[in-house]
Parts: sequence; structure tokens; C-alpha cells
Amino acid sequence: SSSSVGVGVSSHRHALALFAPQTLSSPAKSYHSTSLAAEATTSGGGGRVSAAKMDADILKKTSSDTKNVSNSAKQSSSPRLDTNPPKGTRDFYPQDMRLRTWLFDQWRTVARTYGFAEYDSPVLESESLYTRKAGEEVTQQLYNFVDKGGRNVALRPEMTPSLARMVMSKKGGLPMPLKWYSIPQCWRYERMTRGRRREHYQWNMDIWGIAGVEAEAELLSAMVTFFDSVGLTSDDVGIKVNSRLVIGEVLTELGIPEEKFAATCVLVDKLEKVPIDAIQDDLEELGLSREVVEKLTSVLTNNSVEAIEKVLGEDSNAVGQLKELFNLCEAYGIQDWILFDASVVRGLAYYTGVVFEAFDRRGVLRAIAGGGRYDKLLETFGGDPTPAAGFGFGDAVIVELLKERNVLPSFESAGIDTVVYAMREELYPVAVQVASTLRSAGQSVDVVLENKKPKWVFKHADRIKARHCCVIAPQEYENAEVAIKDMESGEQVPVKIDDLSSWAAGAATSK
Repeated sequence: SSSSVGVGVSSHRHALALFAPQTLSSPAKSYHSTSLAAEATTSGGGGRVSAAKMDADILKKTSSDTKNVSNSAKQSSSPRLDTNPPKGTRDFYPQDMRLRTWLFDQWRTVARTYGFAEYDSPVLESESLYTRKAGEEVTQQLYNFVDKGGRNVALRPEMTPSLARMVMSKKGGLPMPLKWYSIPQCWRYERMTRGRRREHYQWNMDIWGIAGVEAEAELLSAMVTFFDSVGLTSDDVGIKVNSRLVIGEVLTELGIPEEKFAATCVLVDKLEKVPIDAIQDDLEELGLSREVVEKLTSVLTNNSVEAIEKVLGEDSNAVGQLKELFNLCEAYGIQDWILFDASVVRGLAYYTGVVFEAFDRRGVLRAIAGGGRYDKLLETFGGDPTPAAGFGFGDAVIVELLKERNVLPSFESAGIDTVVYAMREELYPVAVQVASTLRSAGQSVDVVLENKKPKWVFKHADRIKARHCCVIAPQEYENAEVAIKDMESGEQVPVKIDDLSSWAAGAATSK
């Protein structure tokens, strides 16, 4: 109320009268020249006071020592701080954080819409969690070290192994099916390109306990829902789908033993980036002839399920699985986004069935997201076989794509509803109470904490894209009012202090 605000002003004036001579108005030099002496004669006990009493020239010595330190600092100045973050990493200034928060909110909204629960794990894990010895790039890209306890540890390069560890730790105690999601920060020491850094955040969605392609269809639908929610269409993004079973059946026909399937898939995935000659030694180590690989790659150039069916036959499990998945995609209404591509195998050895990869249809950017089925992952850690499927969706590439398509929102606004400003120092307590009233009414309020001129205040409100500026001026305050300016229209209106909550409610409905 206006009466309570008035009391605040009176108290503030009294406080200023009491303390101004000692703390606010006195020059700092005068204050320091007397305070140490006062401390030496009035304070009780303590080493600092005793030293002052013992040496009457302490101020002179302190002043002299300070000069010596200053001269020494000039002679041997510290090296200038490198203000860049480590190569491949990012700082998140407020505007960057608003973008990141927005993106994470989109991901969380989709995950909750599909009934997923959020989880997290330590960014630091045991190195053994990632060294599966199958030629994966990730094992060569670890940020790993020996900690002070002699343990081999690594910053997580991906989230799925951590999820597997967490599931195993419950020893079958988790109810299935399990539908979890997370947004971890992942670290890989790799060559940087557009949209690829050495750290990134990644949206992970995983379903455990479902053996059929119903899990993959649900995950693909969630991915499409996200794309649609941020303004992308099936003309912008496509999702290539394949199955590791296709490769498995081809390798079986070519006489390649099953234990070499995973390592072969890892090598085949590299063929998209490097010529076959670059991995010839790796192929020979696996016992794969150039002829076998060329036959395999010729099969993997097929781009329709029907073409693969002619190669593998009508009784093919891989073909049956893919047909079922595409039928489910039609039921979800996402068929325009999904296409078959036999060349997609994904680079991780633990995939066992359907694999998929979201891509930029214009071909400007690298893979946007990817995932698949990994039924045997727990077995590699000594656990029981458990059906599982999931995807990882990095933050860097999708932001580049949204910029490329000009659909990324602006994050210039800090989301401030009202800037509150007292024109006189003695009115500052009123500004604080006004701000508290508006905040209680649900507004985001920035109080001008310093004694500034009105021109600076309005420029500040405009710079942070605040919607309103509330000015507490002497004349308006005498009438128990404040002046509120609409920063977009420029209109300024008086509002009774007692009516601020009602005003804030009206301003909220006009957003």
C-alpha cells in the first residue's frame, strides 16, 4: 500500500542521515587513514590489533610495502590470460543460454508428450565402459586420464553405455518397458567441422524391454514431432532407415562368420567418408577380401525395400522387419519423412537391428541425429540380453539447420517484463517494494540498482527488450502512483501503487 511505502521512505532517509557522514559521503582516503588507527586503539584482542599497538609506524610501513609490491609487479607482470575456452568447447553467454534452454525445452516437451522419464548420470565414467574393442572411432576419441586414485576414467563420449550400467546396477529391479530420456553433455576429441565440436549436448531417447519394431516406430515419431514443432518439414529433413539384419544376411551369403559382423559394419560405415583403399589394411585384418567388400557395397546401394527383397528373398527376416516398420510409420502419419537406404549402418558396434539417421535433404549439413536397436549391449558388459532401441540427437547440427532454414527464433530479449527505476535515491526503497509486488504477481522484473539518469534507463530497457519501464518519480509518488511506459508503443500511463497487481495481470494477458 502507499502508506507502507511512505514509511519505507522515511526510514531510508533516517538511515541516510545516520550513516552518511561515516560511510557514504566521506572520501575513501580519509576513511582509511583513520580506521586502522581506530582499530588499533578500540578493538579488543586479536593479532592484528596487537601488532598495531606494538608498532606505531605500521601505516608508514604498510604504505612503503605497497609501493614495493607495486614496483615489483610492474617488473614481472603475470602472463596475460587466454580468454578463449579450450579448443572445441563453448562459452554460453546469456543469449546463448536462452537458445540452449529453448532447445532443451522443445526436447523435454516432446519426451514428456511420449511418456518418457528423464534421468542423468555422471559425466565422468570408467574408461572400460567405452573400450569395446570393435574398431569404433569413439574409442580413439576419448578424453581419458588416470585419476589421483590410479583409476582409468573418461569423460563420457555418449550416453547409452551409462544407461546400460544404470540398468544393470538395479539387477532386474526396474519395471519394463523402460522409456527414459536425457540431455547429457558428451565429449569427443575429434576433428572439428561445421556443427561438430569436441563437446556437445545430446538428446537421448531410449526404450528398453520391447523386442518388436514398435519401439523404433515410436522413437521415429518422436523425432518427427520435434522437427515439426520447430518449423521444419519433410522437405527439409529426411530419416534414412535400414537394418543391420540386411548386412548380416548378405555377409552370411558371402561366407563371413557372425563374430565379424559388428566390426564389418563399423568399417562399412567409414566407406561413406573415405575410399576403400584407406581401410584396406583393416579389411585384410578381418579376413575380408576386396571382392567381398565390393559385393557388399553394391548391395548396400539399393534404396528400396523391394530391391533388397529381390536380393535377399521373400523369406528374409530383415525384409519382414523393415516392411512392418514402414507400415507402422504410415500409421503414425510420418511416412513422408522416412525412406529406406541400405547404406546406413551407423558406426557403433553394438547396433543389432534397425538403424536410422536423420539428414539434411539439401546436403549442406552432416547427420542431424541417429540411432537404432542394440539388443546385445548388456551382454557385452556381462548382463542378460535385453531388447533396447534409442537415438542420440546433438544440439550443434540442429541449431545450424534451423539457422540455415531461417526458422530459429530470436533470443535477443532477456524475457524481462518490467524495468523498475527510482528517479531519486530516497525513492529507491519504493522501487524495491514496487518490484516485489510485480514479482509476486508473476512478472520478471529488473530493478535499476544504481543512481542513473532516465535516458540511460530507457536505453537499458530497450537494449534488453523489456516490455515496460516503471518509473517512481517524486510527483507521481506524492499521488501514490507510478508511471509505466510501454516500450513498444511508447505510451506512458499512471498506475496506482495499490493497483499494480491488477495491472500486472492485465499486462500478462496482452503478451
